[in-house]
Amino acid sequence: MNNEYFSFEITGKSSECFARTGIFTTPHGKIETPIFMPVGTRASVKGLAPEEVKDAGAQIILANTYHCFLRPGADIVAQAGDLHQFMNWDKPILTDSGGFQVFSLENLRKVDDDGVSFKSHIDGKIFKFTPESNMEVQHKLGADIIMQLDICSPYGATREQVIEADARTVNWLRRCYIAHQNPKQALFPIIQGNFYQDLRLRSLENARPYIKHGVAVGGLAIGEPFSVLKEHLQNLAPHLPVEVPHYLMGAGTPDYIFEGVENGIDMFDCVYQTRMARHGMAITDDGNLNLRNQKYQTDFTPIQADCQCYACRHYTKAYIRHLITVGEMFGARLLSLHNIHWTLQLMNNIRTAIREDRFLAYKKDFYARFYHDDEHKA
Repeated sequence: MNNEYFSFEITGKSSECFARTGIFTTPHGKIETPIFMPVGTRASVKGLAPEEVKDAGAQIILANTYHCFLRPGADIVAQAGDLHQFMNWDKPILTDSGGFQVFSLENLRKVDDDGVSFKSHIDGKIFKFTPESNMEVQHKLGADIIMQLDICSPYGATREQVIEADARTVNWLRRCYIAHQNPKQALFPIIQGNFYQDLRLRSLENARPYIKHGVAVGGLAIGEPFSVLKEHLQNLAPHLPVEVPHYLMGAGTPDYIFEGVENGIDMFDCVYQTRMARHGMAITDDGNLNLRNQKYQTDFTPIQADCQCYACRHYTKAYIRHLITVGEMFGARLLSLHNIHWTLQLMNNIRTAIREDRFLAYKKDFYARFYHDDEHKA
């Protein structure tokens, strides 16, 4: 569904699978899909200036409601204008509800039908998110795309536990929908259902009346085997509403991106790129490189010869290895820039392959070069 602020146009389709390209229009600009969203958890993509993230090719970033709620606080962000003004980012922003972080707190939270109470991991203060208060926080943060408050049941949850969690999720969705009043923010419902195929489809059907500008797939990429992820994406793909973008939450490794795109996913996010960088890892077309390895000590070539990122244009593996081994933060910054640029270039290549109707062939060629195990055979 379109309004004056949001629209989604499909610009290309694969004849072999559910892969597609599109343009998602938001108040802060157009997004070419499929797209990867760098994660700026605390209103910052770790270690990088917004201008650097933009130069790396980012069209949209993600910020975390839970962390921004605790520090600096939604009211302070609102005093600045919104997250766009606060962090000097003039392109689209997506905020998750913070629900996943809350439910990761284990013994620090308590759930009832009204919402979820939780202890801050910072100072132990007790707060409560209800669907209504969560919408208020996300309204103050001012992201273009906001997520409903939901319950992500853990991998291994029983069917009964999932049914109970999903019932609360759809009830909270209804309340989020009523509380959400800002037409300049698109509210995405979240499909749950854990790893029960029928419950996932039921979750989608329960969410369908509230799907206006996009829909998210939650509760995957939470530690399940890769084959299980594929199975559930394949189960969902024929049933997803074609007229809106589909967002696979928390997924951003190359294999998850390819499997997602093949099954109709348009949006991805993950901390993988910057976390890998902080551990001295570079993502390349030939797989991941651990620059801590001794063999790179005198390797005076760029991370990837044909990469046009800032790091590859100016520095060598030997220099970046030196920075990493001595603990200089510039090393992690350079690898973060490379890994984000590389991933966004991958998305550009994927979009081109879809438009030229050769996505599955491109996936096969990529897997043959990047992966070396049976699990990732395209």
